[in-house]
Amino acid sequence: MTGQLTNWAQNVTFRSGTLHQPASLDELRRLVAASRHVRALGTGHSFNDLVDSPGDLVSVRALPSEIDIEPGAAAAAGATVTASAGLRYGELANALHARGYALRNLASLPHISLAGAVSTGTHGSGVTNGTLASAVVAVEMVGPDGDLVRISREGDPGTFPGTVVALGALGIVTRLTLELVDTFDVSQQVYEDLPGEQLRTHLDDILGSAYSVSLFTSWQRDSIDQVWLKYHAGPAPQATSPAVLGSAGAGHAAGLDSDERRPQPSLERFYGARPASGPRHPLPGVPASLCTEQMGVPGPWHRRLPHFRPEVIPSFGDELQSEYLVPREHAAQALEAVAAMRSVLAPVLLVSEIRSVGADDLWLSPAYRRDCVAVHFTWANDPEAVRPVLDLLAEKLGTWAARPHWGKLFSDDAHRVRAGYPRMPDFAALRRDMDPRGTFGGDFVDRYAPAAG
Repeated sequence: MTGQLTNWAQNVTFRSGTLHQPASLDELRRLVAASRHVRALGTGHSFNDLVDSPGDLVSVRALPSEIDIEPGAAAAAGATVTASAGLRYGELANALHARGYALRNLASLPHISLAGAVSTGTHGSGVTNGTLASAVVAVEMVGPDGDLVRISREGDPGTFPGTVVALGALGIVTRLTLELVDTFDVSQQVYEDLPGEQLRTHLDDILGSAYSVSLFTSWQRDSIDQVWLKYHAGPAPQATSPAVLGSAGAGHAAGLDSDERRPQPSLERFYGARPASGPRHPLPGVPASLCTEQMGVPGPWHRRLPHFRPEVIPSFGDELQSEYLVPREHAAQALEAVAAMRSVLAPVLLVSEIRSVGADDLWLSPAYRRDCVAVHFTWANDPEAVRPVLDLLAEKLGTWAARPHWGKLFSDDAHRVRAGYPRMPDFAALRRDMDPRGTFGGDFVDRYAPAAG
């Protein structure tokens, strides 16, 4: 494919005018071996120049699709799936559920690719749920000489933590092996107008009140506009708060077909927030039909954990996005600092989302060795107007060593970003050793995660 190439939001035009789409692994290996510079392009949901390359771009989407489940004691995380890196999470989830398996968590969009989400530390929500990358137990990639490399958690403990969230800087990822659990049901309930004082007083309890929790706000009032609670309705334990009388999953009758399940009525307020009277979209005025089913109706994990349905396009890219992950112990202070910026945010902010993310041990993960609260911003598609707000966010949230999401917009100084990752020197050495010619380099990775000299 040739011509002008852009990301999904069309705020980045890639320097490369060529996107290669090899149809076989051998074709990909030959392409990489013959390239001076090449980087992988997934679904294009990065909002900065992370993917940009001084050479060519390559997509692994056209490689043969593979979903190979290795059965095991799934409840003990013994089962795994090896899947093509170009698959979208929604595609993989359907196949897993049909076989009785599940992933522990999903991001809000099921449309993103496995490799793209994993390599940038993308996440869902839940105090005990790590990033999507935390489920990875092995990575297969094509190295700079066209060689096929496989690095696993068990077989390569010294380097594995550096190869999962790797920003595409070590090779072209072709397959990922992920941990599985037994399939489970989730029910989803939305509450509105959570008082700000309740959030400040009970932040940890609120974020831990369900399997997955998302808070949506415009920051223009001293309240949270919407609280999305996703309850685990299966056999695994879940965190519940005494402020909610009766899980939305309570009363779920095992064995009922989906069309026989009835909404679970919510009779109680949630920390002062009232139950929504009907399905909601995070953005006022946007049809809730784009979102996964709410009102306490139990359904399969992959049809509830994402906010948006896989069969529809929730947005056409007319937006920009940023996100910062703050250590959970500093989250309340960080949220107060953001709230104090409401007059600056108002002209450019569409909506903000607050979620929790569990710690992992992956060197470049924004959740590396610390539980986090993620503060996400969806902006109007006006880069010039957003830029000074990004500068202010970097200043304010940098106070608490916040780490920006690798795939979203931020203006933090590269030295400060690198300093936020204690294992960055190890990653630099790993990058030098695995890609000595800098085949997979680019302005972004060379700026924020350079190879060792």
